[in-house]
Amino acid sequence: MSKIKIFALGGQNEPGKNMYVVEVDKDIFVFDAGLKYADDRMLGVDYVIPNYDYIKEHADKVKGIFITHGHNEHHGALCDILKDIPSIKVYATKFTLEIIKEQLLESELSIENLIEIKPHKKINFGTNSVFPISLTHTLPDTVGYVLYTPDGAIFYTGNFVFDPAMTGPYKMDIGKLAYVGKQGVLCLLSESLYADKSGFTSPNHRTSLKVREILNRHQGRILYNIYQTQLYRIQELFREVMDTDRKVVIMGKHLESVILKAIDMNYINFDKKRISSIHHINDDKVVVLISDDREKPFSNLLRIVKGYDKFITITDKDTIVFASPVYDGMEHTATKIQDSIAKIGANVIEMPRKKYPSLHASEEDLMLMINLMQPKYYMPVIGEYRHQVANANAAKKTGMADENILLKLNGDVAYFENGVLQDRGYKVPVDTILIDGLASGDVGELVIKDRELLSENGIVIITATVNKQSKEVLAGPEVLTRGFIFVKDNIDLIKEAEKISLEVIKENTKTNYIDFNKIKSGIRDKVGKYFYDQTECKPMILIVIGEV
Repeated sequence: MSKIKIFALGGQNEPGKNMYVVEVDKDIFVFDAGLKYADDRMLGVDYVIPNYDYIKEHADKVKGIFITHGHNEHHGALCDILKDIPSIKVYATKFTLEIIKEQLLESELSIENLIEIKPHKKINFGTNSVFPISLTHTLPDTVGYVLYTPDGAIFYTGNFVFDPAMTGPYKMDIGKLAYVGKQGVLCLLSESLYADKSGFTSPNHRTSLKVREILNRHQGRILYNIYQTQLYRIQELFREVMDTDRKVVIMGKHLESVILKAIDMNYINFDKKRISSIHHINDDKVVVLISDDREKPFSNLLRIVKGYDKFITITDKDTIVFASPVYDGMEHTATKIQDSIAKIGANVIEMPRKKYPSLHASEEDLMLMINLMQPKYYMPVIGEYRHQVANANAAKKTGMADENILLKLNGDVAYFENGVLQDRGYKVPVDTILIDGLASGDVGELVIKDRELLSENGIVIITATVNKQSKEVLAGPEVLTRGFIFVKDNIDLIKEAEKISLEVIKENTKTNYIDFNKIKSGIRDKVGKYFYDQTECKPMILIVIGEV
């Protein structure tokens, strides 16, 4: 019999950043290690990952990180984690591993600890074992993971839908799910993103008819903006393109690499001769695929719309298709881009999330999964808290008791002893890491607040030079501003700020000593109050006092 802890380092009450930990006695299993795209409020931040200090502190107990599929929300933190803990093994299916390999190699990281797994092939870890099961999602080779323990199975679904029309590498093995359910499932961790949507997701997620209509109705160039790992939607586009005389241009080496590998590995059916080089991007009737990697969604499209891209300029003859749903928090950016495109005169077509949802489990999908698994306990994961609550309500409709449904936030531990849930109130410290460029761990809440302050009120720099021997002011104080006021129209304001600064310097200067700390705090306080009284703005104030 075992002591089991289940908790999330990320992914609860938020979109993305999925990272779930199951600790069975002294063995730790990590399921997914994703990122979250930075929203419009995170100025300068590229993406966000979970704080993985718990994994670092217990690295010797970690049996591996098990990735369900190749979406960044589920594996995008791996590069940052493996830079810090290169010894950890990563398990994934063939195509998922190809996506991970490319990102690791680009970051100049080793791929030695990447281990390819196959669905329905058990991986043993002493008294515990991991069993991957094929699930249906927008990427091929998607799996969920069954962790077999002495007290029963723990099943983490990742993302999934039930759609019998999706076959081959997209096919779900319902028989295996039912078999695991009959063996006894201690806890089911199931996604929540679409839990508030009634019915099944399928067949609403299919876009072929809409794509066919777009290709037939719009004769000019089509710019197709899509997340690079939504391979099923790319396949739908290619299937319809094959019935036209159009060719395809792929923008971005990451997207091109993923698509070409998928074609070579028979995950996408398309004639590679129909793919033209970037030099044909301005050809008439070409379909241009645009995507982002780990940047904010729409970053590349925004650059094109602003006219910063060296290969392509949008004209009034173009049609721009938003083929992927808009992430929560990115609605403002998407709306501004669409407005800018409209000003150019180009056509804008959006595939709304309500009409063309992504391949996530809706209410009926979730209830069917519960009926197949028949879990003793149920933990809604992957989604904001309202989604988790909707998922819990779906579980109640299947007859699950309230006390067996575990609504948890990041860091909240579900603790089981001998297969029975114990209320011990355990918590694991959790936090986020904000990634800005190539650096990690150096962008925190204070930095974001400073950036917000700079964006709203600007910056004021006050400089002065004093004689090291006599302590006389040789130059200044001089006030420089950026993003605060237009200096030529506010000369009197600047002069008064310089006068206040000089008075503070003299007040804190003795014949043999200058109190620089009091000068800086005094200038910041008095000049700050003066600026607020005159403008009702609070610029960031920096003071530089030099001695010569």
